[in-house]
Amino acid sequence: MDDLRIATAQFENRSGDKAYNLERIKELTATASAQGAKVVAFHECSITGYTFARNLSKSELLDVAEFIPAGDSVRKLTEIAREHQMVILAGLFEKDAHDQIFKAYVCVGENGLIAKYRKLHPFINPHITPGNEYVVFDLFGWKCGILICYDNNVIENVRATNLLGADIIFMPHVTMCTPSTRPGAGFVDPSLWYNREKDPTSLRLEFDGLKGRAWLMKWLPARAYDNGIYAIFSNPIGMDDDQLKNGCSMILDPFGDVVAECRRLGDEVVTALITREKVEKSGGYRYKKARRPELYAEIIGAAHQPEQKVVWLQPDP
Repeated sequence: MDDLRIATAQFENRSGDKAYNLERIKELTATASAQGAKVVAFHECSITGYTFARNLSKSELLDVAEFIPAGDSVRKLTEIAREHQMVILAGLFEKDAHDQIFKAYVCVGENGLIAKYRKLHPFINPHITPGNEYVVFDLFGWKCGILICYDNNVIENVRATNLLGADIIFMPHVTMCTPSTRPGAGFVDPSLWYNREKDPTSLRLEFDGLKGRAWLMKWLPARAYDNGIYAIFSNPIGMDDDQLKNGCSMILDPFGDVVAECRRLGDEVVTALITREKVEKSGGYRYKKARRPELYAEIIGAAHQPEQKVVWLQPDP
């Protein structure tokens, strides 16, 4: 299996403006290609925008959503992939023939759709239907998976995707800088973003503290380390509707180390080399071989009523 160079990107999307967002995806894909990457990953709902959807009716959400792969956005991604000889991963709202709506993430190459994943734990809008399956697919000889945002906080999802064969898991998010029961969490004042050229320090302190990156570092490296995987984390930066996001898109190796990270206070793309050697030498690779599922298969698989509480959909008045 050959080494593979993968890129992750961050950018400030516009709510509902697919043309603008796809143009930014095109430009950042060109940058990733110039850096030698074969694959570039963008954040959750990077094509459509995300947070604005919390206020949409089902009819309005259906207008934003697209059929996959027949919709315009997948066709446009295919054109971009063909132009730059790249594989592109990006997110959007999907609808089906029965007017069900899903939070989708697609992998698109020069010949069209390679893989599609539907978020298992959506909550931005009550009209969105949860997905019901894991997805594992091949890219350049590597087995890859996708888990969107909250899906990665449920640790069984990461383990299951890995056990299905994925050594690379794409983790598109719209996260951080939101309220939580966790101490230190909360929104970041948008005025800091608009004043970032004059005062980058105050914004960076918020972005890197417990509202942002410091929280991410509590759990994301563990997902990579425990499973012996490459985690390709993508997140927007700037205003997503009325909520500020802090970016820090990054790639973590199977040792849980950050090997590439976006650090600009603006749009950016970074790349990292993915190697089989790191996977096979990682602790997670060994731990999986030592598992004794007869001890806990029934415990993990016991009947359970899912419960999900989200507290950050609206800013404080």
